[in-house]
Amino acid sequence: MGVPARSVYLDHAATTAVHPKVVEAMLPYFSEKYGNPSSLYGLGREARKAIDESREKVAEILGARRDEVIFTGCGTESDNLAIRGVAFANKSRGNHIITSSVEHHAVSHTMAQLNKYFGYEVTYLPVDRYGVVNPDDLARAITDRTVLITIIYANNEVGTIEPIAEMSKIARARRIPFHTDAVQAAGSLDINVDHLGVDLLSLSAHKFYGPKGVGVLYARKGSAFLPMQTGGSQERNRRAGTENVPYIVGLATALTLAYGHLEDNNRRISQLRDRLIDGVLKIPYSQLTGHPTQRLPNSASFTFQFIEGESILLNLDLLGISASSGSACTSASLEPSHVLVAMGIPVEIAHSSLRLTLGRENTQEDVDYVLGVLPGIIEKLRAMSPLYNTRLAQA
Repeated sequence: MGVPARSVYLDHAATTAVHPKVVEAMLPYFSEKYGNPSSLYGLGREARKAIDESREKVAEILGARRDEVIFTGCGTESDNLAIRGVAFANKSRGNHIITSSVEHHAVSHTMAQLNKYFGYEVTYLPVDRYGVVNPDDLARAITDRTVLITIIYANNEVGTIEPIAEMSKIARARRIPFHTDAVQAAGSLDINVDHLGVDLLSLSAHKFYGPKGVGVLYARKGSAFLPMQTGGSQERNRRAGTENVPYIVGLATALTLAYGHLEDNNRRISQLRDRLIDGVLKIPYSQLTGHPTQRLPNSASFTFQFIEGESILLNLDLLGISASSGSACTSASLEPSHVLVAMGIPVEIAHSSLRLTLGRENTQEDVDYVLGVLPGIIEKLRAMSPLYNTRLAQA
């Protein structure tokens, strides 16, 4: 097998390479400034200062107070902590939670657990064919027992952006805490918590060129909240455990870099995305999934009738192209995407999904390379498909 003509990474929704400036900022805290932030001597105070400065940077971008920023181990932990923390703290008020049918599994699996083992009632709001939640459906779903609403900001599979600000107004009018999973949105969209109107918001550093293994939960001051990790007073008693200083520094550095050039980056990447979408949709029996305009600037997702998405991925990989068929957390599953099914896409077509997500290193030449090889891959796979050959015969 020969070496691919080009290496193209188009799975930035799964993870991103750590920015060189982020690595540079992190390095001293591994071997030189390695103190425990809870220690009172110089090395400890130095580590504590790094955390405080990082918290300030994150709070500034969120438009939040420093004491509203909680550092966690990842976006999944942030989602889990927000949902369980609020649900358990408000158990005396009610046991009803509202979410959407297109959430990341960090949310939906937590909902299933709360329902099965703790007796919470969960309402899953439907979406339209583009994956958008109707705020009117949210308003109708609220009851006197509702203690939390959690809706994803931008979908990790199809890139659709939800009307979070509109929905949070509905929640606020009823005095119900509102959480959004902003893991996929961070680094591309406005995450100012007052603009969004949210009470809780989750982030993960590795989605915006920071390190894996560190995240953020924003929790508005005054929100009833029960910690899930106990054993120390770290993070103002909301998340026990010695803080991961180098990774926290890396997260804050990466977030600052991302929002320092947000408009220019989004403009360039969205132009590449649109070029990619236009080219892919020239392939017969292809379909764009997600909202045509209200989508992340780097996200393009498709289905191709009569073939399997996994086969497309394997053939792309042989040509040096890294892509996915949906969420990185579910790509190994044989089940069709719950997001696509919720959008009304038939199961047999949902199995043919392809997600291409661009990043800072991608170029027009990368896009053109993909557009040059993808049609041939689709044609080759369809030639082996009995369903496609039957369709041709009928035509």
